[in-house]
Amino acid sequence: MQLYCTRPSCPRPVNQFDDLDNHSALKKAQQKYCTSCGMELFLSGRYLSERLLGQGGFGSAFLARDRYTPTLRHCVVKLFQPSSSLGPKQLQMAQMLFEREAEVLEQLGNQHPQIPNLYAFFPLVVPSLRSDQCEEYFYLVQEFIDGEDFGKILHRRGPLSEKAVRAVLVSMLQVLAFVHQHGTIHRDIKPSNIMKGRNNELYLLDFGAVKQVTVGPGSGQSTGIYTTGYAPPEQMSGGQVFPSTDLYALAVTCVVLLTNQPTAELFDSYTHTWRWQEQHQVSPGLAAVLNRMLQATPNSRYQSADEALAALTREAGKMSVPNPSFPAQISPSPAAAAPSPLASPSPTAPPAPSATLLPTSRLSSLPAFLGAAAFTGVEGGLLAIAIFSLLGTTLLGSGTWLGLMIILIILQLRRIIERLDLLVIAGISGAAVLLLPRLQQVILPVSGGQPMQTVLMLAILAGLSTVAIAVLFRLIFRLVSRLI
Repeated sequence: MQLYCTRPSCPRPVNQFDDLDNHSALKKAQQKYCTSCGMELFLSGRYLSERLLGQGGFGSAFLARDRYTPTLRHCVVKLFQPSSSLGPKQLQMAQMLFEREAEVLEQLGNQHPQIPNLYAFFPLVVPSLRSDQCEEYFYLVQEFIDGEDFGKILHRRGPLSEKAVRAVLVSMLQVLAFVHQHGTIHRDIKPSNIMKGRNNELYLLDFGAVKQVTVGPGSGQSTGIYTTGYAPPEQMSGGQVFPSTDLYALAVTCVVLLTNQPTAELFDSYTHTWRWQEQHQVSPGLAAVLNRMLQATPNSRYQSADEALAALTREAGKMSVPNPSFPAQISPSPAAAAPSPLASPSPTAPPAPSATLLPTSRLSSLPAFLGAAAFTGVEGGLLAIAIFSLLGTTLLGSGTWLGLMIILIILQLRRIIERLDLLVIAGISGAAVLLLPRLQQVILPVSGGQPMQTVLMLAILAGLSTVAIAVLFRLIFRLVSRLI
């Protein structure tokens, strides 16, 4: 059996013990020690770490087994080992948050099926490798959820459907309603902290940043622990946090799942508004609920998860909350399953190809879509005239024009050019072609002595042609989407 040493500074953490392959012998075996650093491998006498799951600023997480259960039940062992660069106050705060996570899991996990259970919380004192002194480590053991978090699902298969995101929203609102009713605010809702189990259930993970709300002035102050892009303004400024703080982060999570775009691409920092609907259209009811949850000020949002659930039900025109079961067809990849004790972690599968070329176009609203298409055609025509004239040949033909169109589309999709930029660029290039005779050479033979009018006519025809092609593409895309 392979055991993984949990000491952070261990030079060779992998240990092999053939005598532990027998389950009966494993349960009776005496303490084993790392052959490299001497660290105890039977944590608290029963938890056997198999491999490293991940590392963060406050420590590490390991996949482990409980040798005193009939099936050698899998569990997750979290080691509290913060960075040595932390000051005394920061270290004290970090340890407090680690202990608080254990308290919250003990309080909530055993009462709600979508929150991992706490199995153990204990310290371990061992001799140091570098001195005669001892080192103290703190461990938290919790339920292992066999599945895949939504950060990985998003990377593997791309944006989720409205039905799938609605299921996530309903399920997490129900969990948050329970969490908030017990005086706790999660404070770190994001795709990687929501897990889809292989049983098709959704789980809320990582309660390391939770805030237990107490009565008293200033008791709800934020500690500055959050994920940039998902945290609302009051949390980022270190102000008081509320249940609506979690609702904001959950709404951001939902629009990221819908669009598969980073938060920086969805949030307009100039106007301080979310522009996610330009990239993905959903039903008006769901959009209204998400937009209210995304309001900048806490009192403008729903004040509770129950209120948001009720609004979602009203907007959907139903008498009860929608079924929160997650679509079964979106299941964890085989690589996300728990490995055998001797297996190494599987690499993350590459993203699945999307069903369409532009499944979540930034130009999803009709006016913006047609305006961008017209700009692309006009600008492509003007650039083609200018380039053909400068090169003195039209042998490149439609291939060059098509290439220019593709470049313009990519620039718009990446928001390098947008809104007023389109008019400015078209105006400058149009003026250049109309005022510089050198750029009109390609159309002089057919202009009949009126190159300016011919340039304008060709540009307008190119724009109208592009709009027609774009509308046709949009209709085909809508038809195919309905069929599949």
